[in-house]
Amino acid sequence: MGLLEGKVAIITGGGKGIGFGIASAFAEEGANLCITGRNEQRLIDAEAKLKEQYSVDVMHVAAEGSDEEAVKNVIAQTIAHFGKLDTVVNNAQASKSGVMLVDHSKEDFDPAINSGLYAAFFYMKHAFPELKKTKGSVVNLSSGAGLFGKPGQSSYAAAKEGIRGMTRVAATEWGPDGVRANVICPLAMTEQLAAWKEEYPDTFAATIKGIPLGRVGQPDDVANAVAFLAAEQSGYLTGQVLCVDGGMAM
Repeated sequence: MGLLEGKVAIITGGGKGIGFGIASAFAEEGANLCITGRNEQRLIDAEAKLKEQYSVDVMHVAAEGSDEEAVKNVIAQTIAHFGKLDTVVNNAQASKSGVMLVDHSKEDFDPAINSGLYAAFFYMKHAFPELKKTKGSVVNLSSGAGLFGKPGQSSYAAAKEGIRGMTRVAATEWGPDGVRANVICPLAMTEQLAAWKEEYPDTFAATIKGIPLGRVGQPDDVANAVAFLAAEQSGYLTGQVLCVDGGMAM
């Protein structure tokens, strides 16, 4: 049996990148999945790949995470299909990477807050009653962009730091109900990181030099850590920030 055998998880942004890597790791460990995001065709393709490779049940619901009613619908459809919910992974995030703070407009700033901070808030708020029933957990993805003040990442860092703070509050409030909430700060090649690399090649090269393991992580590196935080083996961990970054946070 896998670490997550029989568990049910919602994974936002599960159709690509780190999100698909997380979905794959959960499926490999036996979890049934609802993957969600804005691009339905991408979700359809991801669902088909997961079903083909793993012996688990996978569904998808296209939704905009900043739309509270859409989030409530994702959770409702998950419960209707699976009958329960054990874990929510808030991974999806859009941002205007590569734009300096003084050059940001409100229109640049809003997408990061809406797709990241508000979406995580809505999923956490509306999933909590179901997670309370299963003594479940939330795993939110934050970022070293906020921890270390990376240039060109002001809106992204603001959203991710907000998520980090909110998660720790949830861990305090929800602990008595047996619901855990943890954060992962990953360093893995994503579309946002690729854009940042393109915009700031010298800073990116310097960043690589500062990683003890000498490389940028891959989605699998992050996914395995997320799966662990969702498993019963991490049942005494809550309110923690785990930096999956090859040692860079040191």
